[in-house]
Amino acid sequence: MPYASGRVIHDADAHIMEVPGFLENHLEAKYRAIVTDAVLFPRRDGFHSHLTDAHRGDAGADAFDDTRIMLAKNWDALGSYRRQDRPRSIDLLGFASQLMFTTALLNYSTVLESGRDLDLAYAVARAHTRHMVEFCAVDRRLLPTGYIPLLDFERTARAAREAIELGAKALMIPSRCPDSHSPSHIGFDPLWALAQEAGLPIVFHVGGGGKLLEDAYFNNGLPPVPDFHGGDDNFKSIDYMAIAYPPMKAMTALIVDRVLDRFPRLKFGVIEQGASWVPGWMRNMDSAHNAFYKNEERLQKMSLKPSEYVKRQVRVTPYPHEDTGWIIANTGDEVCLFSSDYPHVEGGRHPIKRFEASMDHAGISEAQKQRFYCDNFIDLMGAGLAPELRAAA
Repeated sequence: MPYASGRVIHDADAHIMEVPGFLENHLEAKYRAIVTDAVLFPRRDGFHSHLTDAHRGDAGADAFDDTRIMLAKNWDALGSYRRQDRPRSIDLLGFASQLMFTTALLNYSTVLESGRDLDLAYAVARAHTRHMVEFCAVDRRLLPTGYIPLLDFERTARAAREAIELGAKALMIPSRCPDSHSPSHIGFDPLWALAQEAGLPIVFHVGGGGKLLEDAYFNNGLPPVPDFHGGDDNFKSIDYMAIAYPPMKAMTALIVDRVLDRFPRLKFGVIEQGASWVPGWMRNMDSAHNAFYKNEERLQKMSLKPSEYVKRQVRVTPYPHEDTGWIIANTGDEVCLFSSDYPHVEGGRHPIKRFEASMDHAGISEAQKQRFYCDNFIDLMGAGLAPELRAAA
């Protein structure tokens, strides 16, 4: 029996675990000396030590113990880096679809966003999208994301058009604010128009927000604190608390500057950045709207309250360890999405059990659960979800 059974569940966050050399066939030759395996896999010792040729030559799906589908993590997970094994993994997981993200390029994209080499940034974006589309081509339940930098208005529109033509089902933008303009700048209107016309969502993902906290916060005179993986360069409890700041600021600018008002069919997803912050953020935006309404024409032109745009157009994934029932009760039925984070360790071994316990404690109804597991994802993905996958609901 699949891990997810008894209802239709769409997974709003799943990953490829790339291996060294994965970008070579997708990145133009002149950039390969810059974007090397040493750059993309800086921890080849320790955490990446098992990425050997022998490990990558394993028997794959034929030798995998099906009972370990939610226990094996990262590169040990079925279908994590061998695309031919991914259909078997999604069969065992039981999800109707998975919105797919990179792992290796998430943090590197923020390095590019803070640099001045526009050619390199958009070249890596093209390579990212080609890589994602190629991997996901083995099964239409796998929905590839394309990466769209926000450094240059014309190039951004061109990158979005190319990603859509290549087959991306969602357009991932950084939540880090560009150095010289807001993500809500009117120069990005062609990007929003392209996505809305194509019926595809714009998504943020953790890793796209740049540096969350100053280094000084981690110099407390005590020994270093390990992260989820036992290392020292992933999230710990203190920088986890800042994980929502970049998408919160970016989405506030997009709402207040009326991007969602002017593009009412455009959907936004905030992925793997938690959701406990969302109820207070919605209420704070409404408070700001009330406080500054008399002085700001942009607020006077808004056809809805800020929180109402969130309910209409923004979808967010809670972590399994959060109180998802409370979040749903305080944001509205439309906002929250299920996600597994497969095959990352952070997703846990039984996210459905944890989500169910929280929702049952809060008295969340079956109709509300249907929206969480299925309907809100279908609404987010729009034309990015094949008709037969939409019909599965």
